[in-house]
Amino acid sequence: MSLTGWAELLAGGLITGGIYALVAIGLNLQYGLMRIMNISHGEFLMLGAFVTWWAHTALGISPLLFLPVAFALLMALGMAVHWLCFRQVAARAPNVEVFEARSLMVGFGLMFFVQNTALLIWGGDLRGYDYLAEPVQFGEMRFTANKLVLFGVALALSLALIALLKLTLLGKAVRALMQSPVGAQLVGINTRRLHPLMFGIGLGLSGVAGALLSMTYEISPSMGEPYTVTALIVITLGGFGSIAGSLVGGLLLGVVEALGMHFSSPSLKMLLSYAVFIGVLIWRPNGLFSR
Repeated sequence: MSLTGWAELLAGGLITGGIYALVAIGLNLQYGLMRIMNISHGEFLMLGAFVTWWAHTALGISPLLFLPVAFALLMALGMAVHWLCFRQVAARAPNVEVFEARSLMVGFGLMFFVQNTALLIWGGDLRGYDYLAEPVQFGEMRFTANKLVLFGVALALSLALIALLKLTLLGKAVRALMQSPVGAQLVGINTRRLHPLMFGIGLGLSGVAGALLSMTYEISPSMGEPYTVTALIVITLGGFGSIAGSLVGGLLLGVVEALGMHFSSPSLKMLLSYAVFIGVLIWRPNGLFSR
């Protein structure tokens, strides 16, 4: 394979990995901060995709202009879901282990509820639209413009969240809660406000990921579940609670999948992901980038 072919292959893996990272960061934020393993995370990605598709096809709104709206809508929905579901579970759980188990069951219920609601509203047909589908030339390499936009926005949002957690007072409070929930509360950090806000931001990022995917791929009510599984693999790669690790893990998994599918078969995509997942669990159970 030529040097250009290798460059296109690696760039394609990074583009896919950018979305993986954005979805995984939102889920890792929820688990690292609140110990909520939200197995329905991908279904909210699907909602973001369908809302963006509807806004573009029915109202003529540009998907790029709609991204902040998708984030705000899914963030508000996430805060409502936390208040209605997970806050109640946390209040009644005697310890963290019981809360994790119960929140996992709540997540499964939400997954089926959201997916079937989407089926009732939009049906089971594939949906899609053309947006920025023209090719862009970089030397001898060619990419569609929508995929480059997808990668750029996903990477920018991921880096912005990492900067938020590293440089702001809010970020210090979040990191303190991740390291020691009891200690953080003892110094006055208000978890009743911080938890729903961060849960909402996590789902908002998932909604943006769905909106970006709708620009590039066909969407359906069942599209979210594979992204939840992939996000779990990315979190395992990067380390639970490590936001920067999720970014690097997502990009790495995208490249591994691209190389693996090129030298084997596209039908083995999930097999490759699970092989990486099992290998990391065996050799580095705390993640490749954990300290």
